[in-house]
Amino acid sequence: MSEIKVERFFERMRKIADPCREHQKFHSLYEILVIAICAVLCGAEHWTEMEEYGEAKQEWLATFLELKHGIPSHDSFRRVFILLDPVELKEIFVDWISAAMSLSQGTLVNIEGKTLRGSKAPLKGKKALHVVSAWVSQQSVVLGQVKCEEKSNEITAIPALIKILDLQGCVVAIGASL
Repeated sequence: MSEIKVERFFERMRKIADPCREHQKFHSLYEILVIAICAVLCGAEHWTEMEEYGEAKQEWLATFLELKHGIPSHDSFRRVFILLDPVELKEIFVDWISAAMSLSQGTLVNIEGKTLRGSKAPLKGKKALHVVSAWVSQQSVVLGQVKCEEKSNEITAIPALIKILDLQGCVVAIGASL
């Protein structure tokens, strides 16, 4: 991925509106997002793992982040991501992945629906979350993902996913695990 594409991604992240109230801001939204993205790229799957990653890599992160108040707590990561606009985040990531990936003629793109493990919470009245993802198995990259609306199915989510991706010249396999 070119340095320019990475710079554009991080510049766009700086423009995300901070949903936290001014008197509650201890860490910059930008720093929280950068640490979270780096942590996830290194395998973090939970808020606590983001905090642990930040603490383990604090010296390196401090070479390009201010970190005036150190590494955010796992609760800070959780609160921020609860408040962020998921549509805005999705658009930024889809743009980033699209810019970073060069899909050549004939690239196989798989579109498949999945139920996200652990997303069901019957005691809280939450049903399992169903999503449709487009991924390139050759490069192990998810190009995009769309949530299936409640009382709907994958068939209605697939056109929405295809609409946000540039799949011209690709071979698209729907519902095929490879």
